[in-house]
Amino acid sequence: MSEPSAPAASGADKDSPRRQLDRLLGGLRWSRLEEPLGFIKVLQWLFAIFAFGSCGSFSGETGATVKCNDDQKEMTAISVLFGYPFRLYQIPFEMPVCEGSTDKRTLHLMGDFSAPAEFFVTLGVFSFLYSMAALVFYLRFHSLYTENKRLPFVDFCVTISFAFFWLVAAAAWGKGLSDVKGATRPSSLIAAMSVCHLNHAVCNAGATPSMGLANISVLFGFVNFILWAGNCWFVFKETTWHKQTTNKESSAEQGAVDKQ
Repeated sequence: MSEPSAPAASGADKDSPRRQLDRLLGGLRWSRLEEPLGFIKVLQWLFAIFAFGSCGSFSGETGATVKCNDDQKEMTAISVLFGYPFRLYQIPFEMPVCEGSTDKRTLHLMGDFSAPAEFFVTLGVFSFLYSMAALVFYLRFHSLYTENKRLPFVDFCVTISFAFFWLVAAAAWGKGLSDVKGATRPSSLIAAMSVCHLNHAVCNAGATPSMGLANISVLFGFVNFILWAGNCWFVFKETTWHKQTTNKESSAEQGAVDKQ
């Protein structure tokens, strides 16, 4: 009699994760996405992906050409690839030598701009994770969000912190990107090669790096700052501070009406 019940029990165990997922998705109130607090959290989640994705996936190419005055040597094309996290001092390239026994010499790009880039990407990842968690919590446990006085206060403090950090990160990465552009332009590459300063060779600019994706990442950083700063007001309305102020104003208005 106990043997048939075993497969049924095992089948119920297999279906339990699916049932739990159905219960979770079924408990989400998608209509709250039409409210400002829910809709802005979706935008924060999306633009966080755009910000760290555009910065973290960036790669560019710069280059130059070197033609030694010696007719026996052909023109050399130099191509240098660089990208996130922009530790340019670790990126080597070969400089041709027009005189001497050696044909090439290994040089490196100049500069280390990994700090603002990594801070920007890290902030984007944390914003993505927090926005996703806060959005699910807001849709699934909204009653707990409104009844518990501490949760709106914590959300308000975190929102202010993210707004401040996005402003710092976007400004710092904007300055870092400007320095990256200066260090990777072909003229900087030519200036770093000693062979170009002599009369032994003629150096010309090669491939110019396309920085469009990096420029967009800075724009996404400031958009994230605007979203988090604007969301501070809607989160503040859920805290007890705003509710107490509203109650005092309504009481004062009611008292004035009663006196009349």
